Parts: sequence; C-alpha cells; structure tokens
Amino acid sequence: MLKKCFATFLMMTMALTLVPASAVAQSSERPMPMRTPDGQPDVSGIFTFRTLTPFQRPSQFEGQETLSAEDAAAFEASERTRQNRDLFDPELGANNYRPRAEGGVLSYNEFWYERGVELTSDKRTALIIDPPDGRLPPRVRQPRDPEREQLSREEAIARRYESYENRSSGDRCLMGFNAGPPMRSASYNNNVMIFQSPGYVTILNEMVHNARVIPIGDTASPPFDQYSGVSRGHWEGETLVIETNQFRGGSSGLTSTNMHLVERLTRLDPNTVAYEYTVTDPTVYTAPYTVMMPFRRTDGPLFEYACHEGNIGLYGILAGARNLERLGRELRP
Repeated sequence: MLKKCFATFLMMTMALTLVPASAVAQSSERPMPMRTPDGQPDVSGIFTFRTLTPFQRPSQFEGQETLSAEDAAAFEASERTRQNRDLFDPELGANNYRPRAEGGVLSYNEFWYERGVELTSDKRTALIIDPPDGRLPPRVRQPRDPEREQLSREEAIARRYESYENRSSGDRCLMGFNAGPPMRSASYNNNVMIFQSPGYVTILNEMVHNARVIPIGDTASPPFDQYSGVSRGHWEGETLVIETNQFRGGSSGLTSTNMHLVERLTRLDPNTVAYEYTVTDPTVYTAPYTVMMPFRRTDGPLFEYACHEGNIGLYGILAGARNLERLGRELRP
C-alpha cells in the first residue's frame, strides 16, 4: 500500500512539473529555454552522472586538460579492462585486492558495477576544473592529538565494535559514497532524480535514497545540523545555485563538518544539465576546489537501494564482537 501511494505521489509530482511541448519548442535560430509551469528554469528529470573521467587528473596526463579522440578511446578501453572485476586474477591480484591465495576477497563481479564506459563528451582528463592542474589542493596539516596517539592499535579496533555510534555513516547506511552532497561519480547507483514545485527543488539520489528538499529563496536555517547539511537555493539567471553548510557528518570522506558547498545546475539542452560545485573547507584543504560533470538524461524509474550493511550486517558485527568478548578472544579488523 505504501509503495502504491509513493508511486502515485511521484506520478502526480512529475505531472505537475512536466513542461508543455510548446515551452520546449526550438526555433531554427535560438533554443527556447525550458521552463516549469511557474516560469522557473527547468532542471528536472532523471539523470545519470556516471563517467570514466577521473575525479583527479592522473599523473600520466599531467598538463593535459583534454585528450584527443584517439587517446581518449585508448584510455577508455584501458580503464574498462583495468576495472573489470570479471578479469580478476586470483594469483596476481588486481585493482588493489590481495590475491585470493592470501585471503583476498573480490567483493562483487562485473554484473553489479555501473561506473560508466567513457569520458565526458569534451574528453577531459579530470572532473576537477580548479585548481587548473586537475588535482585536489594540498591538505591542511592537522595538529597532533596526543590522546588519540596514545590509543594502541588494539584499543582503536575495539572501539569500532563498542557501539553502532562508532561506525561510519556508510556502515550505518545513512549516507552513500557518491550521493554527497556533493555528488561524485563512483562504482554504481550514479542516478539522481530532480523535481521542482513552486518554491522548492528536490534532489533524490538512488544511492541510499538520500533526498534533499531545498527551499528556494528561503535563507532561514534550522538550529540543528544534518548529515546532508542544510541547503538553500536561489536562481542566478538560468542557473540554480544551492548553498549548503551545517553538515553533521561530512561527505564522501573528502571534507569535514566545516565544509561550505556551492552547487550550480544549468540546463544545457533537453537531455543535459551541467552540474558544477565548489567546496571550501579550510580545516581540510588549503584552498577551495571546483568540480564539473554532466548530468545526462536516463530512463527511470529509480530503484530502492536496500543497504543490508545497515539493516542486517551492523547487528551481526556488534553481536559477533560481544560473542568474542564472552569467549575471551581478541577482536580483529
């Protein structure tokens, strides 16, 4: 019943935000901007942001912002082979896995991956566009924490098993590794649904079904932090600008709760939205960095992401640790 009601709600929402055919008609001279029924620029739809373009520029492409068609094709073919889990060599190991003979375990085979098969259309060598070298800025040297340094390796391991609160937000299925914010192309579930209603834009990620309901033009913020931060949007011409702070748990392991995030979404054509974001976090990086990647329209619907690590696995982890304690055995990572 609940699924039926949710499906009906989504259908009604999409029906309200669909743009009439006349609104997207294009003349032979100049494309007519897409608009929602209330006259706002239309950035809605179901999109994929999967790509083979590396987040940071590989050292082999130092000084190269883009690749020629020939070099891009060679790199894409090489990456498709390198990342193919079905080509895992049990003797030599691959993709940073230990050989199976030494206890290495291959997590998934190729059936489960959805990482993309090609670079962005402009054949860039990195999704980072600033700094110009396509690399993350240097990290801020963190001050020493004597109390943490005094913890032995065994004590640090045991602390991970004391409580669910000591597990990461990923372990607990609260945050996805690519849903962000900011969003970042990764191994699978690189899909997002954006829908608009008067005064709001909602961004629903397939990964861990993370949803952000973003008020437009409302600058008031709640007196509490959220795992995905507190987002507020406004329009700058044809671009939706979303500013987010008040993070409770950081994002994707690349930032801290002090991150200030600015995302920009601009409709380029009926099938593409440009997604650009700038991260400023002076407690982690010595300078801001900016990423740009395309959202490409894809067929729906989004599917539920059932994260069994949090639903089932976490109980098993903690229960197993308690059992080892009763048996007087040591915990291992």
